Amino acid sequence: MIPVSVADAVQQYLAQIDRALPSAVSGFYLVGSVALAAYQEGRSDIDFIAVVGRDLGIPELRRLRMEHLRSGLTTGARALSHGQSPLSGTCNGVFIRSADLPMPVNEIVPVASQVGSEFHAGRGGAELNPVGWKVLAERGIAIRGPRPEALSLDPQPALLRAWNLANLESYWRPWTARVAQSPLAWFRLRPRWSTAWGVLGPPRLHHTIATGDVISKEAAGGYALDMFDRRWHPLVRDALAYWRREGRQVNLSPDERRDLTCDFVLEVIDSAEALGARGTM
Repeated sequence: MIPVSVADAVQQYLAQIDRALPSAVSGFYLVGSVALAAYQEGRSDIDFIAVVGRDLGIPELRRLRMEHLRSGLTTGARALSHGQSPLSGTCNGVFIRSADLPMPVNEIVPVASQVGSEFHAGRGGAELNPVGWKVLAERGIAIRGPRPEALSLDPQPALLRAWNLANLESYWRPWTARVAQSPLAWFRLRPRWSTAWGVLGPPRLHHTIATGDVISKEAAGGYALDMFDRRWHPLVRDALAYWRREGRQVNLSPDERRDLTCDFVLEVIDSAEALGARGTM
């Protein structure tokens, strides 16, 4: 079931796009946390993949960008008025040509992509990778257009492990270095959010490397409790408690949180690379 707030936001967003670009969007699919049954009111955004039946010219791309900004201002103002992240309930996604859908996902060039206040023509798209395409193919929710299994998608499952390993190296290992260099911007200002971001993110990738399946952040917390040493459990339980809107589980200073979280992330990366080297999946 789609949360009512998500259904309302999507219908409003599609109505705006249809007014600006009549008949352009032939398919619209929800992915991300909604597709994984992990959407959280007041915290999650609404990830989508939209399908257009033709190329969009520069004037049409400008109208698409304006509608994205208009929609984002509305949802962002509403979220901020409730003390929430401005991305909460915002529709963020990528626009793909219908003729490109059967292509290998790493060869698809999007018509446009958008997230937050950013809009890019001809590039971007967080879901354009073997993980995002796997979620679309197996769990995507069709709001408009045929069911995902009828789209002849090629998620490139042979690249799934390599993509996740590369993401751990290209994003998460440098993340620990950035956090160490700029502690004020992370664990001093948003200590529990930063803990949850670091502790629940990498185990999701580790799980996919180990099993070939994609799970939510909350499920990744349970996986981390099963897979990693007990010394990390208080930190993982605190991250899960934050994600579930529960009280603090450990009493740590911001610096202690930072150091433990970074150490945990590095251990997850090393473990994932060991799995990749053994070829286990």
